[in-house]
Amino acid sequence: PSPARRKRKRLAAPPTAGRLNGLVDALRSSGKDACAGNGDMHIPHRVGAIPEKFRKLLVPDKIQSVICTGNLCCKEQFDYLKSLSSDVHIVKGDFDDGAYPDTKVLSLQNWKIGICHGHQIVPWGDVESMAMLQRQLDVDVLVTGHTHKFSVMPHGDKLFINPGSATGAFSSQTQEVVPSFVLLDIQEAQLTIYVYELLPSPAGGDEFELKVQELKHTRTK
Repeated sequence: PSPARRKRKRLAAPPTAGRLNGLVDALRSSGKDACAGNGDMHIPHRVGAIPEKFRKLLVPDKIQSVICTGNLCCKEQFDYLKSLSSDVHIVKGDFDDGAYPDTKVLSLQNWKIGICHGHQIVPWGDVESMAMLQRQLDVDVLVTGHTHKFSVMPHGDKLFINPGSATGAFSSQTQEVVPSFVLLDIQEAQLTIYVYELLPSPAGGDEFELKVQELKHTRTK
């Protein structure tokens, strides 16, 4: 069987704040780690704030850990992440002034997770270049940003995750960015990634719809 399995589906129930909080409570009560991944906010230089629909989902005392790929760009966003969880892991983006590390490695449920903003990876978002960094950090999962585009890429028995931009801030490559973040359900042998994206409503105008995907990655050893 393939070392990495991906499962995409639309969650049946509406992805409301109550649904996310219920999911996180269930994860915490069962001893699993609920970890939120986000980054590339660029507040206030490119965007004024995190979308309100995301802020209603991400509330204090519901998330065990927070991973941020950098480019918060202001202390207020650091304080906001710290309000969500006392266990916050941030790396330095190319627009950050804070004293964050360039890379960081943490262990959750025996998964080694590496974090890097991604502007150091050339070409940006290149799979082989990310694989080189993954080997250097010796991690099971590598979380990067910089491209402002959500992606999950299995690579052998490893996994590369880009949570995208939590604000939908424009990048050097495109003005049209879909706001996104991820919630990780970390178990001993399986990682489930819940992806939250804000997409333009079919009705048009300034309305946005919340789309949720569920992806799975199973460890083979």
